[in-house]
Amino acid sequence: MSVEDGGAPGLGRPRQARWTLMLLLSTAMYGAHAPLLALCHVDGQVPFRPSSAVLLTELTKLLLCAFSLLMGWQSWPRGAPPWRQAAPFALSALLYGANNNLVIYLQRYMDPSTYQVLSNLKIGSTALFYCLCLRHRLSARQGLALLLLMAAGACYAAGGLQDPGNTLPGPPQAAAANPMPLHITPLGLLLLLLYCLISGLSSVYTELLLKRQRLPLALQNLFLYTFGVLLNLGLHASGGPGPGLLEGFSGWAALVVLSQALNGLLMSAVMKHGSSITRLFVVSCSLVVNAVLSAALLRLQLTAAFFLATLLIGLAVRLYYGSH
Repeated sequence: MSVEDGGAPGLGRPRQARWTLMLLLSTAMYGAHAPLLALCHVDGQVPFRPSSAVLLTELTKLLLCAFSLLMGWQSWPRGAPPWRQAAPFALSALLYGANNNLVIYLQRYMDPSTYQVLSNLKIGSTALFYCLCLRHRLSARQGLALLLLMAAGACYAAGGLQDPGNTLPGPPQAAAANPMPLHITPLGLLLLLLYCLISGLSSVYTELLLKRQRLPLALQNLFLYTFGVLLNLGLHASGGPGPGLLEGFSGWAALVVLSQALNGLLMSAVMKHGSSITRLFVVSCSLVVNAVLSAALLRLQLTAAFFLATLLIGLAVRLYYGSH
């Protein structure tokens, strides 16, 4: 059984159990990100610069990879260090950096609810690049499963959670802070399509690098996050005057950075030993964790749209990974 078909090739039960645990941890960390970020708010605003959080996350991932290699948890390749193989990871870092900044820029041309719904198109773009670049063919059953994932994400974004004191559609935080009408400009639609294409390409390109190079994952991550730190350091420095690097950080903010760093490392393992499609399912399943934590910590209400989205995700998992 292949990873894409729901398992891991040649793994016995103990290693299969570890693989399953890794997927569950990654799902939990993805789902916890938004609620943890909401707990960082002071007077309804994030008290630190977003670029600071991204830079510190990349730096944490880099330090964890270096620590792993120094401790011998992953063996260093024999012979001279393969520094030439680091160069392709610069493109990965550039694609991820472009995508992270596009997310912020897109908000100028559409409301948050429209962005949340339409951004699910990146599931389709990832599947497209997965088939074209890695030459994997998806069956009709698997294609239908991915369509259900897109529908589940759109359904959840359109109204899976609701603030008890707010009756406006869309994400509760966005609606409460700024009740803008649903809209998207032509330029916004073009940029959104570009965002979805870059998102799919960055995921599949990174998977291709991780699988083709015969290097330990920690070393590959070291290459990737070195470029990531340099890129985000430049973006942070060019952001103009603002709060300092650690200004406004709290214990919750530190937890956000640490969880995102650990999740990034888990995702790289998923893409090296699994696939970008596996990553899509992890992100989609994390919506359930996000909703439950939001309801418990932020006192938001689950709606019928949430339960419909959960049903669609369950059907998608069954279709894609179930026995044919």
